[in-house]
This record gives sequence, C-alpha cells and structure tokens, in this order.
Amino acid sequence: MAGNKDTDVMELVENMLCGAEQSLSRLITLIEMDTPDVPQIMKMILPRTGRAYCIGVTGPPGSGKSTLVDRLIAIARCKGLSVGIIAVDPTSPFSGGAVLGDRIRMQQHYLDEGVFIRSMATRGSLGGLPKAARAVIKLLDAFGKDLIIVETVGVGQTELDIMKMVDTTVVVLFPGGGDAIQTMKAGLMEIANIFVVNKADRPGADQLVVELEAMLSLNPKNSYWQVPVLCTQAINNIGIEELYREIERHRSILESTGRLFDQRQKQRREELIHAIEQGVSERLSKLMEKDENLIALSEKVEKGELDPYSAAKDILSNRAMLRGWFAKLESEGDGGGRKK
Repeated sequence: MAGNKDTDVMELVENMLCGAEQSLSRLITLIEMDTPDVPQIMKMILPRTGRAYCIGVTGPPGSGKSTLVDRLIAIARCKGLSVGIIAVDPTSPFSGGAVLGDRIRMQQHYLDEGVFIRSMATRGSLGGLPKAARAVIKLLDAFGKDLIIVETVGVGQTELDIMKMVDTTVVVLFPGGGDAIQTMKAGLMEIANIFVVNKADRPGADQLVVELEAMLSLNPKNSYWQVPVLCTQAINNIGIEELYREIERHRSILESTGRLFDQRQKQRREELIHAIEQGVSERLSKLMEKDENLIALSEKVEKGELDPYSAAKDILSNRAMLRGWFAKLESEGDGGGRKK
C-alpha cells in the first residue's frame, strides 16, 4: 500500500507540474494536513521553484487589504502575468478551517484561469500566517505562477512572519484605525518595503502620511531603498497603478543589486532552521510521553522542584542520551511523521 501511496503522490506532482489545477489543490491540502508526503513533494518540485516573485500584503484588520489585492491582481493580469493568491483568514473555532474566504471578496477573478486563489486558516499561528504557507508558496511557484501575493489575516502587531517568506512587503494602514502608529512601533515599521495609507479619502489620512514619513526619516531602513508612503482608495481603484509601479521598482533594485538573491538565500536558511526546530519539537513531545528520564524531569519541573532552564540544559548537554532517544523513535517507526 505504501508503494501505491508514493505513486499517487508522484502522479499528483507530475500532473500539477503539467498544469493540473485540481492536483495543485490536492497537494496544498496534503501540505496543510502536514502528511508524511510533504518532504517528497518538496523534493520533487524544487527544480521548478525560484521563478515567481512574491508580494506580502499585511496590516491591521479593516485596512482594506483584500480589496487592494483584488486591484493588484487586475493590473498583473492586464500585463499578462499568471497570479497565485494565498489569502489567510481567521480559523473557525468549530472546523479549524478558514472563514470569510477571500474568494468571496475577489469574485471578478474567481473564474479567471490565470488566477489561483487559496484561502488558508491560521490554525493558531501567532505570526499571521499558517505553518504551511512557505510550502504552498513553493507549490504555486512550481505550478508556474509569475506573481504570488500573500495576504495575511490582519492580527496586528504579530504579523512579522510575512517578511521571512516574500520578496516585497506592503504594509496597509488606514486613517481612524486608532492603533496604527502603535502597531508600527511594535514591529510593522521594521518589515515594510512600502507603506500604503488606504481609504485615503477619510479624515486624518494626510496626518497619518506625515507621521509615517517622519518616523521613516528618523529610522531609515537601509541605504539602497527609501520606503515610500503611498495613498490609495482601493474601493475606487485610485492609487493602485502607483503602488504596482513601486512594487516593480523595489523588485528591480533588489535584482540589480543582488539583494534578491541574498534575501532568498537567508529565507531558505531560516526555513531549514524552522523545519529542524519543528521536527525536534515533535519528536521531543512524543518522547516526553514515553521516556522515563524525560518524564521524571518533566514531573520535577511541574512540581517546582527544578526550573525549566536547568532541565533543558541537562537534556541538551547529554548528547548520548539525545542520540539514544532519537534512535529509539526511529526504531519504533515514529520519526515525527517524517520517516522515509
């Protein structure tokens, strides 16, 4: 049965690489479910990745991100580009799936064969993106999308994961949001390549632009790129062309200076570290339920007899013990869902 399953996954990947959208959807589902097939899928698509340009759109709830993305899609399609969208929505407390699917808010593109829209749930992630987002970006890239846009859920101050996955980060704010400047001070100021003040016809828009430009002048991000502050009215399709041009300009500078290559190299390194951390965490969680030594240490920590830091130091410093634990898991055929 295992051989048949491997064959099924290979066929899905091959069909996806040939342009089968249904196979793409099924592969995304496998990745979201974190099945044991994920490493094989990623290995097969690797030669076809690295071609798409990825844009992240983030910001507080109510800033009009979905409408802005909808307008950007329209421009990209007019330029003949194939577009993939990852629209991250809040997680349903009942099903664990995404609610308020952005496909509803992007109806004009739903039947466009050049646009693929996938709503994904955060599933408890505090960074505004689900854990599977990185792998899904790679799938859309391998599928042949020229442009990939990732819209985060809008959780405010913790939306920092996006900069680790995309090439250009657009932070969308709006006048009257109340906590816009505080949100920026908490972290969004550091990740923006482009600031957008959407709903710019509202009172307070000019003041927000002035405050943003003042903060940027006091804390310039880098020497090769001065972060622009743009005004848009996405609902009226105003300022979107200017935003698209700034995205293209940022891409051009990244490519011409070699920084795009360096940036992606750093992201791949962080992805490796993240994958190792996740795998080790999964294995240790299983060991905590089986190994007598770990159970004993855990009980001491729980009772307050030993602090967590000393216990962790004891565990990590005992390499022989760690090797024995992992060998035990592998021999039991329980490699955190990743045994080959």
